Amino acid sequence: MIFGGDVLMHPPLWAQAERNVRRTTGRRGFDFRPMFDDVRSLISRADLAVCHLETPIAPRGEPLSTFPLFGVPREVIPALADAGFDRCSTASNHALDRGTTGIDATVSELLANGISQTGMARRAEEIRPIVIEVNGLRIAHLSYTFSYNGLQTPANEPWRSALIEPRRIIRDARAARASGAEAVIVSLHWGREKRSEPNSYQIDVARRLTQSPAITLIVGHHAHVVQPIENVNGKWVVFGLSNLISNLPSDERWPAESQDGLLVEFTLARTPAGISVSRPLAYATWVDKDAGWVVRLAANAARDSSLPKQASSGARESLARTAAIVGDFLVLTQVAP
Repeated sequence: MIFGGDVLMHPPLWAQAERNVRRTTGRRGFDFRPMFDDVRSLISRADLAVCHLETPIAPRGEPLSTFPLFGVPREVIPALADAGFDRCSTASNHALDRGTTGIDATVSELLANGISQTGMARRAEEIRPIVIEVNGLRIAHLSYTFSYNGLQTPANEPWRSALIEPRRIIRDARAARASGAEAVIVSLHWGREKRSEPNSYQIDVARRLTQSPAITLIVGHHAHVVQPIENVNGKWVVFGLSNLISNLPSDERWPAESQDGLLVEFTLARTPAGISVSRPLAYATWVDKDAGWVVRLAANAARDSSLPKQASSGARESLARTAAIVGDFLVLTQVAP
């Protein structure tokens, strides 16, 4: 299994996606696929590759929008499928940005492109834990967020997304186990933006959840910078994968670290004692904005003599920043295309 950071599309990326279409076809539209060319081989080799789609797509016929209320081009989703993603977590502080129509559009577009999801719901049953089979293993994957930025789910449809409530998460994990799940993976949208250190809230929630025998693994998002990988109560917690793709830093508020990210790989295996989870392998990513917002594997780009010096230098700097956070979990060897 492999997990990627936030997919956070800003208008400069939309403009690049428009240029990608005009350059190849002369027509209008959006093509985000070239942005994932350098990571496609790593993502697609996984039995289950999971992205984190932080923003809803704009419903058909409605305008696109950016911060503070996102509604991004629907063409982002076929690009994620083309990159090799099989599933997305979708609970985030922006999940309600375009209301329930945005949720409906996002879930429908994901499913239409062969990507399952957890964290948004068109109907009440879609927020309930479901068991999926991956290479013979029965797995449940759940998604929750700390906030909706002041927005609220409709009073008569509280199931539209899911907030981080440890008792509820443990209850959902137990329900998944009762339905046959051998492993339960929890995606959490949490933490403080721009801070590499987990805050007290993250640490407390991680400790509470990993105490439950029902929960196998925790993967986190939201801080927009890489956060550590730790073993908590004998279980792996990836506190923050940062961004897979974004236009941060978009102004002086954001550090260079917001272009750093992780793709983290785990191997799950059935044993007589239950499901074992391997030590994580962390692959550093870096967004090369000068090349058209291409997501690069930093270890590869740092050694690629065919790239402009500015790109290989940027990748080396990114790799060093990420290594300082995740240490020897980081894979420093090049990944074969």
